[in-house]
Amino acid sequence: MNKSIITTANAPAPIGPYNQAVVANGFLFVSGQIALIPSTGELAQGDIATETHQVMRNLDAILTEAGINFQHIVKTTIFLSDMSLFAQVNEVYGSYFATDYPARETVAVKGLPKGVNVEISVVAVMG
Repeated sequence: MNKSIITTANAPAPIGPYNQAVVANGFLFVSGQIALIPSTGELAQGDIATETHQVMRNLDAILTEAGINFQHIVKTTIFLSDMSLFAQVNEVYGSYFATDYPARETVAVKGLPKGVNVEISVVAVMG
């Protein structure tokens, strides 16, 4: 298996034993991103839209480092602290795609890292 690690200072450093992203067999697997501001390591403060935009900017930074963009995403997983946030997160999330949305699931979970309300991971095709 051909595998390489993708890292960028433009996205938050991992807070555990994992990498920001891994390329394997033509796919980019991006670890779940939360609303950490890369330059400070602090959480983005504000409403769920603010939090979601920061998550999407973090994903964008990793995709950019890999040489691709949101149009290369084929699968997304969204984790929410409460399903009542779905509509607002969905609106922000959708604004980052032009057409051909990826496959996706959205689930509510009991808790997320650092007490955030949203975490998103993606799988993308390279090239």
